[in-house]
Amino acid sequence: MDKKAANMLIQKSKPLTFGLLLLPLLWMLYQAVLAPQLLGADPAKALVDQTGEWAIRSILFALAITPLRILTGLTGWIHWRRMAGLFAFFYALAHFVVYIGFFLQLDLSRIYQEIIQRPYIIVGAIALILYLPLVITSTQQWQRRLKRNWIKLHKLVYLIGILAVIHMTWLKKIGLMDTWPYALILMVLLLIRFIPKLKQQKNNN
Repeated sequence: MDKKAANMLIQKSKPLTFGLLLLPLLWMLYQAVLAPQLLGADPAKALVDQTGEWAIRSILFALAITPLRILTGLTGWIHWRRMAGLFAFFYALAHFVVYIGFFLQLDLSRIYQEIIQRPYIIVGAIALILYLPLVITSTQQWQRRLKRNWIKLHKLVYLIGILAVIHMTWLKKIGLMDTWPYALILMVLLLIRFIPKLKQQKNNN
């Protein structure tokens, strides 16, 4: 299969990928509405954990788009980038909403106290806030308007990924021994981005 055909196949598989990214949400809704017994003794915590895990998985998937392009030499992956990024934000926002709704009972006045007792919430909140400008400027219109600044702005996703891993690692009863796969994947995805620069330097030498 030549590159043109491969790129077309990647583009046409976008709806399938959309469906796969949507499945975790459907599964969580099914558990919450029709089968709460599947969530265990503490349904609220289970939903917070699930939305958080899918948020970081989706962020890593979004960060994997550029490495896939670099490693395969196929540009079709770029058509998945916006979708992957929006899903990552969606699950991160769902994580926050479920936490506020189930743990704080929508009492926003308790957030300050929660932050004092659980500093990792600050890290998660910063990551979510940093994601907002990326979502707002994710359209092609904003990309044309911002030009090179659009690329600089969307590099914030690297920091967001790092903060997400720190947030998960910092949770009580969860240490690096439990989150190291996410940290390792993130490190690899970030390092792969240096491959084109290394090749360029090698060619220049």
